[in-house]
Amino acid sequence: MTFEEYVSSRGPALVRLARLLTGDEHRAEDLAQDVLARAYVHWRRISRADRPDVYVRRMLINANNSWWRRRSSRELATDAFADRPQRGDLGGEVADRDEMWRLIRSLPDRQRAVLVLRYYEDLDDATIAQILDCSPVTVRTHAMRAFANLRERYGVPTTNGSRP
Repeated sequence: MTFEEYVSSRGPALVRLARLLTGDEHRAEDLAQDVLARAYVHWRRISRADRPDVYVRRMLINANNSWWRRRSSRELATDAFADRPQRGDLGGEVADRDEMWRLIRSLPDRQRAVLVLRYYEDLDDATIAQILDCSPVTVRTHAMRAFANLRERYGVPTTNGSRP
């Protein structure tokens, strides 16, 4: 597969993944473009790999994590949220979804990446483990910790024996 064919078939999915990881449409486009520019230089080697898409996704996640490590990119988080709106109105549902995305974006990089790859990219644990360069058990551990973190922050009571 040529680089142009890869970008035309997988480019929109990479931008979507970047948007889910960053929470910002414009930064996601920049991130995907930067990663594809770096991939172009090494495309001959990348395309010979068993699964070039796994490699490029890993590049995308690593580039996003590198951006967050820079001191200038830090945002101040707050734990105070506005009152939750009543159910049934569209604005309330949008507010709930927005609040949940804020919580997801506040998760550690690996936990956020696992949730995005599992539930938005619909990948299995083995593929996620390849992308994140870890074991499938580590992927499940990150998912479990992310859900525990989200439940605690969102105020959902936990029950013994419940699983995500």
